[in-house]
Amino acid sequence: MDSSPESIVSVEDLRITSPDGTVLVDGVSFRVPRGGSLGLVGESGSGKSLSALSIIQLLPAGLHATGSVVLDGFEVLGADTGEMRKRRGRTVAMVFQDPFTALNPVFTIRTQLFEVIRAHATTRLSADAVRRAALDALSDVGLSDPARFLDRYPFQLSGGQAQRVAIAIALIPQPELLIADEPTTALDVTVQDGILRLLESLRESRKLSLLFISHDLAVVARLCRELCIMQDGRVVEAGATVDILRRPGADYTRLLLDSVADFSALGAPAGGVR
Repeated sequence: MDSSPESIVSVEDLRITSPDGTVLVDGVSFRVPRGGSLGLVGESGSGKSLSALSIIQLLPAGLHATGSVVLDGFEVLGADTGEMRKRRGRTVAMVFQDPFTALNPVFTIRTQLFEVIRAHATTRLSADAVRRAALDALSDVGLSDPARFLDRYPFQLSGGQAQRVAIAIALIPQPELLIADEPTTALDVTVQDGILRLLESLRESRKLSLLFISHDLAVVARLCRELCIMQDGRVVEAGATVDILRRPGADYTRLLLDSVADFSALGAPAGGVR
């Protein structure tokens, strides 16, 4: 499949099977617009996270993917691991649901930030330059007085603070595409809102392409211009967020809409989706 200049990633006819032949993702296709946003929505087991992991070539061992995943002109499926490693960070980065499993529990935030900064630097950096870059990264994700976090371990952070650190680490290489896999699910409502506001701000200021994965339609509708609704490993509906919210075509989408406690939180019918 040819790469489209309008899409940072194009997934076509993706099929993921387990070692016993069970089909986990069946013919899924979607595109993330360059500089735009797409929400993958569905309940647990719908295949949305596996679809996203195929983009960054991090599927669990034993799973087999066929089809096509073109990331910024590069075919991911079947690609050499070394070639894909070059693209992780600079082209695509991922933020996971639980920051405490994403961060290494035995190293300080300083060590983890410094390692990523040095790994992706194009020139040799002085110790002072690395420290300044680390402080800037923490400040950019809304952590005030960032120096106080450098010598903390992940367990010394709140859930919201840890997720902000994880986002800071993901953004250090300045990726073009950020994949956010349920990054607010483990957080309480007020902290969740802060993370969503942060992602909104970062997407706009950095012109990031965003693939946001969630079971919560209200959260995805707030962030994403386009939606891809998944059920049982397949796409059941896809299109502009506003259109889907106004005129859902699939029964499953209607069920998701019915499950939203506060429909006004979606904002889309009034033009609130960016």
